[in-house]
Amino acid sequence: MDSDTGDKPLRKISEAFKDIANCINSPNTQQLELAPFSQACSLVSPLFRCLGIAFKFAEMDYVAKVNDLCETSKSISTLQLMMERDIEENCVRKPGSHTRNLLRVKRGLDMVKVLFEQILASEYILVLAIANDDYMMKHASNIRDNSLKNPASKAYAQVFSPYHGWAIRKAVAAGMYALPTKAQLLQKLNEDELELKAIGGAALGSVL
Repeated sequence: MDSDTGDKPLRKISEAFKDIANCINSPNTQQLELAPFSQACSLVSPLFRCLGIAFKFAEMDYVAKVNDLCETSKSISTLQLMMERDIEENCVRKPGSHTRNLLRVKRGLDMVKVLFEQILASEYILVLAIANDDYMMKHASNIRDNSLKNPASKAYAQVFSPYHGWAIRKAVAAGMYALPTKAQLLQKLNEDELELKAIGGAALGSVL
């Protein structure tokens, strides 16, 4: 990996998952090793933290499940072997099983992927609207959408909401108003908009 990533989570995530994608696509790879996969997943944790209270539940659940995979990687070498062992022990669907934890991690990754897709999509739609409206063209700097509420709400509705009860969905909806702005998120991630467009959309897309 490039040593110039520094404290730039998006770049680290992008490079880690690209390495995994290259491994999966390699004709010499038969199974995906658990250690590098769980390590790549751990790099996503700061993104949930940056989103604040609205996704605190997701951060806590995601971190706990990733930690389980990291610990499991010390004794089980690949994802396939891990799932096969759970199948043999008839515990795949049991809470706390490694395979069930893997599913929860997958949902967390899906959430982040959809969130960044929605952020980039909202940027594209805004550009089109400005280009086709003289008033918006003149006042583009004032109307630029800096809110994460719509992208985050859509990502939550698509990924997490179907598995949550009414109380959790209500709490998340209330927490959406406490989300950081896009500018604040980029500042926390030590990135700018150009880097977001170049890295954010592809960070997980090559694997998920």
